[in-house]
Amino acid sequence: MKKTLNVLLILTSLFGYIEWGKDQHSFLFQMEYEIVFGASRAASNFAHPAIFIPLFGQLIILFTIFQKTPNRWLSFLGLACLSTIMLLIFAAGIASFNYRIILSAIPFLVTAIFVLRYNWYPDNKTSAK
Repeated sequence: MKKTLNVLLILTSLFGYIEWGKDQHSFLFQMEYEIVFGASRAASNFAHPAIFIPLFGQLIILFTIFQKTPNRWLSFLGLACLSTIMLLIFAAGIASFNYRIILSAIPFLVTAIFVLRYNWYPDNKTSAK
């Protein structure tokens, strides 16, 4: 269940939607693709904390997916890193009353609640007496 939730956490984070200026909008997966594989693949693209921290969170969550038993502290750390951008997107949607931005962040927030719920307590294997 924890691996499934971590996969959902990554997938829902990729569909964050942002609008700015006049007729400018993008999903996070489009922006990440442009940063990683874009024409100017400079290392300075990753230097800004608003870019580095969420990408680092996605890498941590991706690492936990390939663990036999996902480490709950790594899941918390990845969730915290991903939450920085998704909560910012959600707050921007609320501040601008833009329902598309708000709706793009809600699946991530719901998944984050489930990740917190299932990872909060360690697996207690000795309680089945």
